[in-house]
Amino acid sequence: MVSSITRTQDGVHGSSASASDGSRENITSNFALNLISLPTTPLFGTDGIRGRVGELLSAPLALQIGFWAGIVLRTHASNSGPIILGQDSRNSSDMLAMALSAGLTAAGIEVWYLGLCPTPCVAYLTSISDAIGGVMISASHNPPEDNGIKIFGADGAKLSPALQAEIEAGLRGNRSVVASVGNCGRHYLRNELVKHYGDSLKQPLHSAINFQGMKIVLDLAWGAAVGLAPSVFTDMGAEVICLHNEADGERINVNCGSTHLEILQAAVKQHHADVGFAFDGDADRVLAVDNTGRPVDGDYILYLWGRHLQQKQQLPDNLIVSTVMANLGFEKAWKQLGGNLIRTAVGDQYVQAEMLRHGGMLGGEQSGHILCRHYGITGDGLLTALHITALIKEAGVSLNEMVDQSFQTYPQLLRNVRVVDRDRRLGWKDCEPVQKAIALAEAAMNDSGRILVRVSGTEPVIRVMVEAANAELANYWTHELVSQVQQHLG
Repeated sequence: MVSSITRTQDGVHGSSASASDGSRENITSNFALNLISLPTTPLFGTDGIRGRVGELLSAPLALQIGFWAGIVLRTHASNSGPIILGQDSRNSSDMLAMALSAGLTAAGIEVWYLGLCPTPCVAYLTSISDAIGGVMISASHNPPEDNGIKIFGADGAKLSPALQAEIEAGLRGNRSVVASVGNCGRHYLRNELVKHYGDSLKQPLHSAINFQGMKIVLDLAWGAAVGLAPSVFTDMGAEVICLHNEADGERINVNCGSTHLEILQAAVKQHHADVGFAFDGDADRVLAVDNTGRPVDGDYILYLWGRHLQQKQQLPDNLIVSTVMANLGFEKAWKQLGGNLIRTAVGDQYVQAEMLRHGGMLGGEQSGHILCRHYGITGDGLLTALHITALIKEAGVSLNEMVDQSFQTYPQLLRNVRVVDRDRRLGWKDCEPVQKAIALAEAAMNDSGRILVRVSGTEPVIRVMVEAANAELANYWTHELVSQVQQHLG
């Protein structure tokens, strides 16, 4: 535990922003009666509650989520600590943060408000303090008009499905969740704690290596890492060139960041940089660009980092946990090194759960969510970027050479088909024409490829992925499947 993250008899070291203590004997019944209209489908997806602001997400809903999250987390807590609250740069994040804080303080919870920070910062600070939970307001890589609410337990991990269900039961009027509330909580500004997170990222590397002589380009996506990432890399000795490095809620993720690498690729080549890193809006994921401008996705990051840990005998059972999206080329190359690969459903929470189940230390997703339990408790884009930079420096060769000496990917195409109707999207498995098309494609591909059709847990889309031994097969079956989904569900 960091010694300066403490409470005092009068509260915490920090400035009070709102809410004096007072008796609130009727607050539970008032909130239980003040129900709002909710969709019939579950609120919590693979990464919290996410949706369009003004449609699903609103201040009244955030107020209720804050209240019920506070009630549930306090009920299951072993102490009376605070809840840590952070946000990304979206225009709606201030509104949702204040509404959540109002709900949390109404539930009698003390709130430590960090302001702008990466999602892993909330998880880390929650895990090393006496906080009973954490909340991050972000829609990750989604467009600016979306937002989301991610809730963490006291250990800094994503909240368990069981506790999510309790919060949702409260939101839907289930009185069995209700607990009595005495005094209101307090809201404190604690943005000085973000520095503790930044220091924790550098600490494992500082004594062993520095980045002097390296030129690094960072695409910060107008998002949560703009205030922290440049200083972390500069402190490590690197020359840093930044793109999209202001907090801009109207442009977060727009044609930049981990979902749009083109500008970063051009900048790396223009500046003759050693490596480039692109973060998403809340900086819990990262993709790299090598010194030639070539994209380096999560599969390559896992392979290179896994090989490094394997060589140092720091990878139990030579295990990497990834998802169904992991490329076949990666899987085969890792097994040739004597490695084991376990696939999970898409979502870093599923990867983390499987890592804990099998004692795995490294796992992640092709999209750039990477978890290394030697150094962190959750997917962390900044942590990953620092360690990949350290690998390059230690190897003494370019990232381009490291990738060339790893593996060749199978052609893999991923298409998103927008399906706005939530019920139709979730019921896609009952669509007979789509199921017949999938079966036909699988039979035709046989052992020469893979097909994956799934509903996104974070966006209103159905994702169609086709992986094949050659690009012609991948293109043909992707077109066929996307056409069927569009025709019958889109």
